[in-house]
Amino acid sequence: MAQEQVDILKGLVGERRGPSEWLEVDQSRVDAFAEATEDRQWIHVDVERAKEGPFGGPIAHGYLCVSLIPHLAAALLPRDGFAAAINYGSNKIRFPQPLPVGTRVRGWSTLVEVTDHPLGFMLTQKVEIEAEGLSKPVCVAETLVLLIP
Repeated sequence: MAQEQVDILKGLVGERRGPSEWLEVDQSRVDAFAEATEDRQWIHVDVERAKEGPFGGPIAHGYLCVSLIPHLAAALLPRDGFAAAINYGSNKIRFPQPLPVGTRVRGWSTLVEVTDHPLGFMLTQKVEIEAEGLSKPVCVAETLVLLIP
C-alpha cells in the first residue's frame, strides 16, 4: 500500500495544491503561543502598545505561522497508507510580510521531491501561507516530512 501512495505522490511533484481551509489567527491564539514559547514580545501580546508600534497593531509570531504548516498543509497531499508522518525539519523559512492578528490564513503546497529514506520516504514541499487581504505571503517555507510505512 505504501509504495502505491509513494507513486501517487511522485506524480504530484511540481503541482501547486491548495488552498487549504481558512484559519483565523486571533489574539487568543497569539497569546497562547507566547505563553507556550516564552516569547511575550510586546508587538505580539500588548494590543494597546502595538497599536502605536510599527505595524499599527499586534502581529503574530513568525514561528506561530511556521507551527501552522502541519495543519494547513496536511489536507493538501495524500498521506493515507502510512503509519506516521513526522516533521523532519525545514530547509528554508521566510516571512515576507507580517501577519496582523485577527487575519485569516490558508496554505498552498508544492511537492518538490519524494526520496527514499531508511525509515520510509522523505517529502520535500514548499508551503506558502497567504493571509486574507495581504498582497504577499506571510510565510514561505521548504519543509521536510518523513513518511513511515
